[in-house]
Amino acid sequence: MSETETSKLVDRLRAARLRPTRQRVALAELIFDGGDRHLTAEQLFDEALRAGVAVSLATVYNCLHQFRKAGLVREVVVDPGRSYFDTNVSDHHHFYHSRTGELIDIPGAAIALGDLPSAPKGMRVESAEVIIRLSDE
Repeated sequence: MSETETSKLVDRLRAARLRPTRQRVALAELIFDGGDRHLTAEQLFDEALRAGVAVSLATVYNCLHQFRKAGLVREVVVDPGRSYFDTNVSDHHHFYHSRTGELIDIPGAAIALGDLPSAPKGMRVESAEVIIRLSDE
């Protein structure tokens, strides 16, 4: 990443009220370099190791969850204990290929959600996501 791109990334972290620590900036460079993508914490950890970024898997998880809370990434839970982090934070849905683990974006407007049930008392519906599971024929 160029110095200008890194500077913009640091500004983006600050705008999200995250202190741009060395590890956050290094992980953000890996996450946001190259457009929209879906990755697990383990995949990011492997990328960080290959790039020579000294971080623990726990730090990767912490950063991803901080980025999620700040609205920089979106968490997509495909199975209990299996989450992907999506750099596309717009409203959209996903195809999930169960054998390969691949997530593919579906534009939000491509799926018409009908009437949603009322939220339990004292709660409101924050969002609704559709994950369409795929398998090989």
